[in-house]
Amino acid sequence: MGASIYKKSRSSSFLLKAFQLREMGILIAIVLVFGLALIKNSSFASTASIQQLLSGPSVVILLAVGETLVIITKNVDLSIGSILGLSAYVVGDLFVHHQGMPIWIALLAGTLVGLLCGLINGLIVAYAKVPALVVTLGMLYIIRGVDALLVNGRQIVPSSIPNSFINLGSNSILGIPILTLIAGAAVLIFTYIMRTFRPARDFYAIGSNTEAAVLAGVRVQRRVFTAFLISGSLAGLGGALWLAEFATVGSTAGSGYELNVVAAVVVGGVAIFGGSGTVLGAAFGALLLNTIDQALVASRVSSFWNQAVAGALLLVAIAFDRYVSLKTERALRVDRFSSSEAK
Repeated sequence: MGASIYKKSRSSSFLLKAFQLREMGILIAIVLVFGLALIKNSSFASTASIQQLLSGPSVVILLAVGETLVIITKNVDLSIGSILGLSAYVVGDLFVHHQGMPIWIALLAGTLVGLLCGLINGLIVAYAKVPALVVTLGMLYIIRGVDALLVNGRQIVPSSIPNSFINLGSNSILGIPILTLIAGAAVLIFTYIMRTFRPARDFYAIGSNTEAAVLAGVRVQRRVFTAFLISGSLAGLGGALWLAEFATVGSTAGSGYELNVVAAVVVGGVAIFGGSGTVLGAAFGALLLNTIDQALVASRVSSFWNQAVAGALLLVAIAFDRYVSLKTERALRVDRFSSSEAK
């Protein structure tokens, strides 16, 4: 019996540290990629290059924060790229008709667009109990269709966007891009929330074992609904910031972002099967993928390899999640066996 308990203790220790070590591994990978690119191209460490490394993934990080909450509850939101595009165009169109509109109203408008889309997703998934994959994939195309109708072949050009708003996407404070500061603030806020408040911890319980969470009194429908609301809102805010960064928007804005975000989240240690992972890890995942992308560009390597590397990292991350899942099941079996022997 002592040997079984010892084995269980070692397994539990592994499970507690696995994802923390994974986050540290991502940081090490970022440093290694940066170092290799620097050897190949000394200008990779220039101020402009580092600012690009920080600002480039900022919008993806913001979307990844919301996507992390959704995936932790064993769901997925594939509509975030479309929400970003719709929000960016709505905010741009508001500037076309109201040049003097304050920046905070533009950001609020973008967030509200995302909130409405997240509300629809959340209601259908949480209360109508339709699989999230089906709902959000359908919403992806619906929102794209609405966006195409609104755009109607037009394009918002930089001359229609106030310089004060464009500065939000191009300026920095103490050398740190404003976009990075906003994304970093979101990561810190939600990291604190997920570690501190009981309702946020319920997300992990739902993703780990939904039936057990229900029996424990967790309001599963409300928590899942909240996750989609947050994901939609952050995607909407991301759309406004995307407009500030690029100062132009058409009907294809945000296309493919959902795949980049999901890849960043999973590579960052958030289990695709739900129940584990952190917002901070997802942010590191986005930073790693962007660093690889920029390193390949600096090394004059075909952009095809960026997609290949991202896909390979995604497969490795999913395989790792599965490995940890199997270790969890094995540890639980050892625990039950030890308990029966004790009796």
